[in-house]
Amino acid sequence: MLFPENIGKQLSIDEVALSKGELYTIVTNKKAKGKAGSIVAIIAGTKAEDVSGKLLKIPNSKRNKVKEITLDMANTMKLIAKTCFPKATQVTDRFHVQKLALDALQDIRIKHRWEAIDQENNDIKDAKNNNNTYTPITFSNGDTLKQLLARSRYLLYKTQANWTTKQKIRAQILFEQFPDIRKAYVICQKLRTIFNNRLITKAVAYTKLAKWFKEVEDSGFKAFNIVANSISLNSNPSLIILTTEVQMQQQNLLMRK
Repeated sequence: MLFPENIGKQLSIDEVALSKGELYTIVTNKKAKGKAGSIVAIIAGTKAEDVSGKLLKIPNSKRNKVKEITLDMANTMKLIAKTCFPKATQVTDRFHVQKLALDALQDIRIKHRWEAIDQENNDIKDAKNNNNTYTPITFSNGDTLKQLLARSRYLLYKTQANWTTKQKIRAQILFEQFPDIRKAYVICQKLRTIFNNRLITKAVAYTKLAKWFKEVEDSGFKAFNIVANSISLNSNPSLIILTTEVQMQQQNLLMRK
């Protein structure tokens, strides 16, 4: 589906699973803020040649009006944007950058969780071999080590200000047991702070980002170094500081469709 009349100077392009895991490429006009006139195109699939072929049906005069297009770090999306909107500056969506960092944090938690499961299995076997009943150690909040790591998943996505009382207690225990998770969480929050501060200039933001790169390098976390490299490789096109409001508007629009 193409809606050329909805094209504006600022567009967004992304892939979305609308039903049964099937991927569609969605192009939206950011100025419409998720309301009527937002959708420029909904195209089945994500292959660059297929999506570009459909978008190129929109007249050049309309496509050349686009000055900026927001996208993720996938080469496919970059190729589509370059082919169909050659006069637009490509801007990496901060949502995808932050998601990479959060994935790196969760990888550290998951690694510890598998280790905890393995250790518990061994302890159970030892107890059975010695005709004993296995009783796991529990923390002050009632969690076992395995439960602590499993139940901490969602609190790591949130800022400390948004933790519930139980999550604050669980986070304190988690960070005491696993200092590396605490360190990784702090690194994630610092990146989020850079993007959330809409009052700083682009130059100041890049300076803060450079300091974040150095902290990541010193941390020794391989996954975070991969995140930092991904940001560096996509820093031209530059990063855009999108507000949460805009992200929610885009998500709500796609959910309605």
